[in-house]
Amino acid sequence: MEKSKRDSLIKRVISACILAPLVLGAILYSWTTNSILLLVVSALLAWEWAEMVPNKKSAVYAVTYLSAAACVIFFPNIIYSTGFMLAATLFVWFKAKTENHRRLLTAGVPYITLGIGSFVWLYVIFGPVSALWFVLVVWGVDIGGYFVGTTVKGPKLAPSISPNKTWSGLLGAIVFAALTSVAIAYFFERNDYVTFALLGGGLAVVAQIGDLLESKVKRYLNVKDSSNLIPGHGGIFDRVDGLIFAAPFILAVLIFII
Repeated sequence: MEKSKRDSLIKRVISACILAPLVLGAILYSWTTNSILLLVVSALLAWEWAEMVPNKKSAVYAVTYLSAAACVIFFPNIIYSTGFMLAATLFVWFKAKTENHRRLLTAGVPYITLGIGSFVWLYVIFGPVSALWFVLVVWGVDIGGYFVGTTVKGPKLAPSISPNKTWSGLLGAIVFAALTSVAIAYFFERNDYVTFALLGGGLAVVAQIGDLLESKVKRYLNVKDSSNLIPGHGGIFDRVDGLIFAAPFILAVLIFII
C-alpha cells in the first residue's frame, strides 16, 4: 500500500473509532441526545454547504439551513416540517436572486432538511433500533465500497463524476450492506433475513447515488472535500451524503411497502 493511502486509512480508522461510539451512543441513549446529535450535524452541514457554494452572504444561508433543520428536529409534525422547509426554500431563493449559484444555494434547504427530517421520522415512528440499523447499514456501504473498490479496482463506475469509484466497489457496498443488515436482524432475533438483505442492498444503491450526487456538485464547484473537519474523511457532507440521501428512501419503503 502506498504511504499516502496508508496514512489516509490510519486517519480514517482513528476518526471512526472516536466518532462511531459517540454517534451510536447518542442514538440509543435517548431522544434528547439523538436530537442534540442531529442538531450538531445540521449545523455543520449548513456551514459546509454555505461555504462550499460560492456566495456573498454565507452566514445568512447557513443560519437559514440550520433553522429549517432545527424546526424539523424539534417539531416532528409533517405539516409543520413541510411548512418550515418550504418557507426556508422560498427565503433562500429570493435572497439569492443576485447570486451566481442561486439554484445550488436554494437546493441546500431540501437537501439537508429532507435528510435530517427523514431520520427524525425514522426514529419517531420506528424507534431507535431502526435508526441504529439504518446508520450501521449505510456505514457498511461505505466500508464495503472502500475496501473492495481499492482492492479489486476494475472498471470505473462514473469516471466523469468520481474517478475513484468502481463497479467492484459498488458490488462490495451492496454485499457488505446486505450482510450488515442480516447480522443486525439476527442479533435482534428477526427471522425475515431475505427482507433485511434486500433492504440492505437497496440502501447501498441509493446511498451510492447520494455519494455520486455530492461528488457531482463538488466537481462542478471544483472542490475536493466539503471541508477538512474530519481527518482522513474530509467534511461532514463527505461522510453523511449517503445517509441523508438514503433516509427519505428507507422511510418511504418502511411506511408504504414493508
